[in-house]
Amino acid sequence: MPNSNKQIDFSTVLAAGVHDMKNSLCLLIQSIENLSRELPQHDDNINGNLASLQYEAFRLNTGLMQLLSLYRAEKQQLPVSIDEVYVEDIIDDILATNETYISNKQIELEVEQPDELGWYLDGDLVNLLLNDILINAMRYSNKKLRLSCFEENGFLNFTIEDDGPGYPESMLIAGNTDMQDFDISTGRTGLGLFFARMIAQAHTNNDKTGSIHLQNGGSLGGSVFTLKIP
Repeated sequence: MPNSNKQIDFSTVLAAGVHDMKNSLCLLIQSIENLSRELPQHDDNINGNLASLQYEAFRLNTGLMQLLSLYRAEKQQLPVSIDEVYVEDIIDDILATNETYISNKQIELEVEQPDELGWYLDGDLVNLLLNDILINAMRYSNKKLRLSCFEENGFLNFTIEDDGPGYPESMLIAGNTDMQDFDISTGRTGLGLFFARMIAQAHTNNDKTGSIHLQNGGSLGGSVFTLKIP
């Protein structure tokens, strides 16, 4: 007979539930993309509603993936798989994932990247990080985005810029704040930034450690997010 007094590990149950919800959201996102291809492309109202729906689904999916990763990190089971990855493959994956949203929002995206540059990093985690930042940039931009990648001083730099209003001061401060110092009563937990910094810092090379940087201005005058990987 099962021991009814055995305590339930709620964090494990929650992680399993999050995993199931994430799978359902992936199917929902796929359905939105299929619907977008079937509906009239010239209807701005339809395109706008689809873009909003896709944005919220992307944010939910990213949030669930971040929760799973943070749970695994807390259990010291976060899989960090460092291997040689070509930069153009990462960027191609990001563009393919967001193609429908970019089209529906009629956003102009400029991409600048080196040819055939390989780097040792966790492609899946970096892809997840950059996708989250790009989705937010698309949400707050007016019509222009810039995704660039370049090597500088022994670091691989990914930079995402937009022509929106820029980061509020609270986010610029949060970019350098520890997770335990975030004030969730403000409605901003800082989970995305904490997760981004965690992924960046998981990449090390000798005495160098990865990092993230937030600022305003750049070539488009809005927010500028930079990921540096040694």
